[in-house]
Amino acid sequence: MTEGGGSGTPPLVSVITPAYREGARIFESLSLLRSSLDGLALRNEIILVSDGSDDQTVDEASRHADVRVLHYPEQRGKGYAIRHGITHAKGDVIAFIDSDMELHPDGIGRLVELVLAGADAAIGSKRHPESKVSYPLFRRIQSRAYQRLVRALFGLELTDTQTGLKAFRASVLREVAASLASDGFAFDLELLVGLKEAGATIVEGPVELDYAFDTTTSLRAVIDVLADTLRIYRRHRRSTRHG
Repeated sequence: MTEGGGSGTPPLVSVITPAYREGARIFESLSLLRSSLDGLALRNEIILVSDGSDDQTVDEASRHADVRVLHYPEQRGKGYAIRHGITHAKGDVIAFIDSDMELHPDGIGRLVELVLAGADAAIGSKRHPESKVSYPLFRRIQSRAYQRLVRALFGLELTDTQTGLKAFRASVLREVAASLASDGFAFDLELLVGLKEAGATIVEGPVELDYAFDTTTSLRAVIDVLADTLRIYRRHRRSTRHG
């Protein structure tokens, strides 16, 4: 695959990071992201999308003169924030990363390489053999159970749909993202289902992460995740029948 603005011009990579109330650490997080991107032989831009943050997120992010900071007043969800960022991205390749940087941004380079080598999408996976991850056993069990459900419902042959580090060929991403309805957690899954339906080539790459959360999740959160997944399944079935 050839990307870039012309012969000899390195591709432009747009990195979108959605944030909500990250004012206490967003400056340091963006510094880490900038350091990782500076190590790549590629042109790049960082787009911080403040998803209705009512703290110092915008002010702290704006301290980085080379970061494009987008903000709207009401929280709409991660999926909405990413779609908003896509409309402003100029890159040949578009990547997403969670703003807390628990997923180390050095992983962006590997995923971008996979896209430039011919994939339409490169998905960070905690189960990739080269991944370096540390997170509680119970969360591992939850994650594996959810991925089995996803495979049964949608036939996605992926080991990890929800990891918040992904990279895409921009033209393919724009086409698929325009048809998505999910604003929150379900955005990642709906995007991958849409890519599969569009015949896109999806590969997985390694990530490095060290989770900083408790070992349990609330029953309400589990119910919300399952409800979102079933909504996507119903939409998927309807589009398949009428396609």
